[in-house]
Amino acid sequence: MREPRGPGGRPLRIAHLTTVDMSLALLLRTELEEDVAAGFETFGISAAGPYVPGIEALGVTHVPLNSLTRAWNPRRDAAAAGELVCALRRLRLDVLHTHNPKTGVLGRLLGRAAGVPVVVNTCHGLWIRPGDPWARRAFVLGTESLAARASHAELYQNATDHATLRRAVPGWRSRVVGNGTDLTRFCPDPAARATIRAELGVAEDELLVGGVGRQVAEKGILEYVEAAGLLAGKARFVWIGPEDPDKPDAIARAAHDSPVEFVGARADMPAVYNALDVFVLPSHREGFSRSAMEAASCALPMVLSDIRGCREIGTHGEHVLLAPAGESHSLAAAMDRLISEPDLRAALGAAARTRALAEFDQRRVARVSIDTYRAVAARRGLGWT
Repeated sequence: MREPRGPGGRPLRIAHLTTVDMSLALLLRTELEEDVAAGFETFGISAAGPYVPGIEALGVTHVPLNSLTRAWNPRRDAAAAGELVCALRRLRLDVLHTHNPKTGVLGRLLGRAAGVPVVVNTCHGLWIRPGDPWARRAFVLGTESLAARASHAELYQNATDHATLRRAVPGWRSRVVGNGTDLTRFCPDPAARATIRAELGVAEDELLVGGVGRQVAEKGILEYVEAAGLLAGKARFVWIGPEDPDKPDAIARAAHDSPVEFVGARADMPAVYNALDVFVLPSHREGFSRSAMEAASCALPMVLSDIRGCREIGTHGEHVLLAPAGESHSLAAAMDRLISEPDLRAALGAAARTRALAEFDQRRVARVSIDTYRAVAARRGLGWT
């Protein structure tokens, strides 16, 4: 099917809105690539940062919102909203695709108010967890329900979030699309494995266990540190990912004095995954874990939290091992199984890779987004060709 064009056959003007440039560069890279390849005039709207040059190298025009932050801040958010309205009026978009909780809310409401013809949102995971206070749940679900009514289509990465908001969003304009990663970049690579392990000083017979994600408590890093302490001497433990000082649950540097080595952010993540023997993600909340999909694509055996957004990666005992979130002793027991049982590591890694090839192709997800734009335009009679 030919890619849609605007009235008169002109290229469509499509923007993806997130809070920070890291999300555009890492989480939405394939969607941006597919939009550019389709001939769309493609924009990425976010706070500016070190990832902007990489975004623009894809052929995407980055539009900065200087007041935008990850955390909610009424004064900064009001300023960011004003910047966003000005940007939307200037860009004259055909499609605004919003992502992340805060920009998802602001973008849907302001996109409709600014008259953007097609406003689509992807829910990357509701910011609620079991046991949250009722006031927090009411705020999150109420805000999401209000914003969802403003969009023309809602895409969900997991079925649980879709079901949670079913009363606010009718089925005819919502669907579960899952999530994906770049299966050509993330794949088994023995040469890369040897290079990174030599760089990190990992012996050939040493087991390297690692997690990937922002250095915030929500990722379960504190439980991972405690579990690593319980397993001291059985493996080497690392955590790869950037600091996130703007978040209220940022991991303090004092916590870095631990059995876990904090490697920081890396630009060569496919190679880094290959250097690991076991992948661990003890997260408290996930929409649909990107890092776990990347690890699966690299054929890594995994221990994940038994939560929505991680359970979608695979079945316990068949593709992954699941452990209760927030329980360091249970996490340590699952990690110990993979450290101690090489046959189990091999079996789970192979099964994870097979599932990734079958289920986690991000280009399929990107095609669903484009098909959604097309369907909304047809429903609204926008005259696309």
